[in-house]
Amino acid sequence: MKKLVPPTLVALMLAALVTSCLPSTTANAQAGLVSAIYTRMQRNQQSLKSLRANISMQKYNSQLRDSDNYKGMIFYIPGPGGSRASMLRLEWTSPQHETLTVANGAYQLYRPRLSTVVEGKTQSIRGNSNDVLALLNMSASQLRTRFGEPEDVRDETLWGGIWTQHMKVTPKAGASYKYIELWVDKDGMPVQTKMVERNDDSTTVRLSNVERNQTISSDQFKQNLDSNVKRVKG
Repeated sequence: MKKLVPPTLVALMLAALVTSCLPSTTANAQAGLVSAIYTRMQRNQQSLKSLRANISMQKYNSQLRDSDNYKGMIFYIPGPGGSRASMLRLEWTSPQHETLTVANGAYQLYRPRLSTVVEGKTQSIRGNSNDVLALLNMSASQLRTRFGEPEDVRDETLWGGIWTQHMKVTPKAGASYKYIELWVDKDGMPVQTKMVERNDDSTTVRLSNVERNQTISSDQFKQNLDSNVKRVKG
């Protein structure tokens, strides 16, 4: 389950030693830049009614120095009550076909090659996946509460010529990962995230061909499966 939930999120990085040596005017400029990014993110979060995009994910194994790559589509409608009220469809088409849907506080993970669907409540999902999904609905103050101030704030152009501003954030406590990097576009949309685990494994997620606030049918978040599909409790 954990590998399938996109880390759609937040990140920053600026060495504490360097920061402590900067003049106050530079520090103030840095704080102003972070504040501007958070403001754009909050406006995006407040105005976002739906999201449809292509998604790619790279999972890097630091011991093997090898990566697994995934491609698919994501559909997302934020809920007024936060991430638990949101609806999500994540459909991987490569290297294998798998579909995750989340709606009404429950999820289904369908694996056609195994003719199996894993079903459960979203509140039972533990670990990094919750942080990633929760970030989509966090306000700037909530981000600061969970992660503190960002580091390594800088402009960066991603492949495809997409201009972004990059950040790295480190959780204050209670997380199994070291940090998250985030790339935010001009509209305040996090279009790329990278979560680095304590063992230096990492998961990088990229959204492309992003369509905001387009009509998405509620049928996208339902999976009408045949009766012969084996159901497993998650």
